[in-house]
Formats: sequence, structure tokens, C-alpha cells
Amino acid sequence: QVQLVESGGGLVQAGGSLRLSCVVSRVTFSASAMGWFRQAPGAEREFVAAISGSGGSTNYADAVKGRFTISRDNAKNTVYLEMNSLQPEDTAVYYCAKRPVGLQNGVHPREYTAWGRGTQVTVSS
Repeated sequence: QVQLVESGGGLVQAGGSLRLSCVVSRVTFSASAMGWFRQAPGAEREFVAAISGSGGSTNYADAVKGRFTISRDNAKNTVYLEMNSLQPEDTAVYYCAKRPVGLQNGVHPREYTAWGRGTQVTVSS
């Protein structure tokens, strides 16, 4: 069974940066598009960014374009989310997720079939 483990969350001041990592095991990682989502208290889970299996195609939510960068290292079975210029509204639990093998990037949670447990990101003003 595939396992996804996020790390790198924490408390940061507005304007600061964090780098999230997600290690994926027991899967052909390079054949799977990956995504990052976030969920704030009382809100629905929302799309943040996605990356294709090769890393050649990426998608971003409008709210994070120009501030966040998704990348992956297939040799390490790891996907990253570099977050810069963080704002209090970025506060949420961040989840990484995997699409089924061979499918393109997705922007809806229902398109992903495996999820990590999440890592908390808190941005203070």
C-alpha cells in the first residue's frame, strides 16, 4: 500500500518561507502526478499545486502563483513545495496526494487516490 509522509511545516512570520517535503513509498513514483492541497479550519480542502510524473508540467492555484513552487526528485521519491512570501491566509494543514499511475495533473481532491496525513503550516501576522 502506498504511503505518503509530509514534513517541513511549522510556525513562520508573515513574509517568511517554508519548504515542505513529501516522501512516497511502495509505488512507481515517477509514473504518478503529485499534488499539494491545503485545508484551513472550517474550510474545504483546496488545491495548491500539481506536478506531472516527469516534472515537466505544473499547475498552481491563483492564490499561490508566483509565491509557491512545486518540484520533485524522482530519484528520492520526493515531492516538494517551496513557499515564499507566506501570509496569514496561507495557514492550513498541507497535504500531499498522488494520482493513479499514468494520469495527468489534477486540481480536484477527488482526482487523487492516496493522501498523506498532512503537516501544519501557521503564518503569524
